Amino acid sequence: MIDFKQNISEQISKITNLPQEEIYEYIEVPSDEKMGDFSFPCFKLAKALKKAPQMIAEDLKQKLEFKENIMQKVEVVNGYLNFYIEPEVYASTVLNEISQKNENYGKSDIGKGKTITIDYSSPNIAKPFHIGHLRSTVIGNALYKTYKFLGYNCVGINHLGDYGTQFGKLIEGYKRWGTEYNIEEKPIDELTKIYIRINNLCKEDESVLEECRNNFKKLEDGDKYCVDLWTKFRELSLKEFQRVYDLLDVTFDSWNGEAFYSDKMQEVIDILDEKKLLKESEGARVVSLDDKDMPPCIIEKTNGSTTYATRDLAAILYRARTYDFYKALYVTSYEQILHFKQIFEVAKDLNLDEKYTDNLVHIPFGMILSKTGKMSTRDGNVIKLEELLNEAISRVEKIIEEKNPNLENKEEIAKKIGIGAVIFNDLYNSRIKDEIFDWDTMLNFNGETGPYIQYIYVRTKSLLDKAGYIPKIEEIDSSKLTDINSSRVIKLIYGFSDSVKQSAEKYEPYIIARYLVHLAQSFSSFYNENKIIGEEKAIQDARLYLTYAVGNILKIGAGLLGIKMPDKM
Repeated sequence: MIDFKQNISEQISKITNLPQEEIYEYIEVPSDEKMGDFSFPCFKLAKALKKAPQMIAEDLKQKLEFKENIMQKVEVVNGYLNFYIEPEVYASTVLNEISQKNENYGKSDIGKGKTITIDYSSPNIAKPFHIGHLRSTVIGNALYKTYKFLGYNCVGINHLGDYGTQFGKLIEGYKRWGTEYNIEEKPIDELTKIYIRINNLCKEDESVLEECRNNFKKLEDGDKYCVDLWTKFRELSLKEFQRVYDLLDVTFDSWNGEAFYSDKMQEVIDILDEKKLLKESEGARVVSLDDKDMPPCIIEKTNGSTTYATRDLAAILYRARTYDFYKALYVTSYEQILHFKQIFEVAKDLNLDEKYTDNLVHIPFGMILSKTGKMSTRDGNVIKLEELLNEAISRVEKIIEEKNPNLENKEEIAKKIGIGAVIFNDLYNSRIKDEIFDWDTMLNFNGETGPYIQYIYVRTKSLLDKAGYIPKIEEIDSSKLTDINSSRVIKLIYGFSDSVKQSAEKYEPYIIARYLVHLAQSFSSFYNENKIIGEEKAIQDARLYLTYAVGNILKIGAGLLGIKMPDKM
């Protein structure tokens, strides 16, 4: 495919003798299509060329020479060079690339030979898999798919919360009241009841809390009773979690949770000890971060048990050695920003190469709040993710019954639409924003939503089915796609690869989500303004092929977000 930015940057570089890579980065796509297809801000060159931007722009315009007649015109506006690509060249470039790549359109090998570890989802065992885990799961999954699409070797890690003082609490609760609860039948529900009950008792009686802490220390030390109970809680929890992952179609390459690092933490302590970085503080052992304006990082508690930080540091050592990562990403709530700043700082003292410690990246996201405020497991105020997803499917089933009761495979289609609606709703805005959970908002099937994207995709399939064929690329006359609505669609398709790369660079799946909405809306305008079937064959074939291209991109893009497309609705 012709890289128009490459073409423009080569010409400007040849004239100015400035680095082409630098010029390439400066080239923009104007927000106003009247300002051209690409724009170059000449004020970026003013210092190097010692001229006014307007003069630079006028001078460049006179000297530019483009091959293959790709440029319709070049204009100078307020120190900007605005480039207008020949619409027919734009159309043939995009459609030929579609014909060659098909479902691989936009794919890249820029990540070849580089491994990215992505730590996401990571629910706590023996606790409900609730709506609060949705964001980490779907954001992490979208990043995993996006990086893989760009050629990176991805390692998806479910760093399960399967260690810590909460298990000391659960063990203590089970010791006291285990016979009152049937954890085999409804493990998470029953374990949650035990957890809430023991947590309340801990608030009333400090000695009970101390017993819980001692239980965790016993677990760390390999006490058989505690280890056996912990193993049981973990296995029962994973069976429950898997149902949610199956609904979301999310998989992982590693299920190594916190407990996996129980025999790997001593090395962290030894290294920090050897460097004399561990200081006594109120009975605990910490690494001071005063020089970084941060609180100390606690490595060992007063009773000698370890912390989240100790385990995360052990995980960094393990992942660097095991995966030789190019980047290590952590997808968690913004509540953990300080935690990751601390461990990333301490990790610099673990005798690791800077190529690892400089590429530890925390990807924070806002929380999902209920209308009454923050949800908390210990207070029992949660919305279970499995129930949410099933409710979404159920609501779609009712809509189908009302609008298209004879639709085949209703259950499977309802699942794709319902799950897609929940995922898209989560990914449509910048991840850092808090969301107030509201059924009506999440399952709104109009406007800029997952179901709308799916509906437009189904429309493209329907048009191709009605025509009975997909034209051959050799028979496409690109001159039939130079009207304004066709051109808008073509330019959006051309920009798909850039949207995917930007999404990866900024760790923001919403860039792809919003791109898909724009493409769907643009196709809808094209469809409303242009008769597709029934025109003379050359026009019909060109418009049908563009329809095929749009459906292809919508499916690829939705797939990167973890959303499946139904063929009918």
